[in-house]
Amino acid sequence: MNKDDQSNQKLQKNLKKIKHKILVLSGKGGVGKSTVATNLAIALSQKTQAVGLLDIDLHGPSIPNMLGIADKKPQTTQNGLQPIPYSTTLKVMSMGFLVEQPDQPVIWRGPMKMGAIKQLLSDVDWGDLEYLIVDLPPGTGDEPLSIIQLLTDCDGAIIVTTPQDIALISVKKSINFVKKMQIPVLGIIENMSGFTCPHCGETIDIFKTDGGVHAAKHHDIPFLGKIPLDPTIAVDSDQGKPFFNASEKGKTTEAFESIVKNIEKEINKR
Repeated sequence: MNKDDQSNQKLQKNLKKIKHKILVLSGKGGVGKSTVATNLAIALSQKTQAVGLLDIDLHGPSIPNMLGIADKKPQTTQNGLQPIPYSTTLKVMSMGFLVEQPDQPVIWRGPMKMGAIKQLLSDVDWGDLEYLIVDLPPGTGDEPLSIIQLLTDCDGAIIVTTPQDIALISVKKSINFVKKMQIPVLGIIENMSGFTCPHCGETIDIFKTDGGVHAAKHHDIPFLGKIPLDPTIAVDSDQGKPFFNASEKGKTTEAFESIVKNIEKEINKR
């Protein structure tokens, strides 16, 4: 048996242990996709026994910093590379753990990216998982194409956008890309949707509103919900404190809890 056959066998063996596989993607950068993926994984890990979070943004991995575990390094055992435990129910793997320095660039062409992504699935000892959340880099390039080709039994994709028109143009491309690859679209999340003044309580639509709702209706796919524009999310993320773990329940956390319930409903339908 050659190396490719062995690698494919390891990949299939690993994937059989993962019940649900969800992709989180966006048409462009800066819409909060990684923030959504991170907090989705945490929310699900608080409901079930085993969740994996895979960051395949090879050039700009941010999840280790968002979780406050950027200084961790994975260990290798006879079972493979061990993902970093964030909690007793959440395991994380990212290229950010594997580079020697945080500012070290990854300068790879397409085939090398495909090989690296395959290794993150086949050589990492994920074990038995209820969910694997995969955070993809923006756009429809090598990384999204590679992961979709490898996860042939993926439950579906979640597309994250902000309400303004320029973001929604990219959303349409993402929807068409996912559908062309015959992956179900679990739904759209509209991030940074309205800012609620902490002083007067008035909501201001800084980036318009309902753009994600209209896109979902136009493409006949589910709308999963809105996440408000909340300055504390950026502050908490920089400090390695995901907002879903915040001790105080606010509008942002409540909105995200509703989104998670909608995601679970869509998965159960399938």
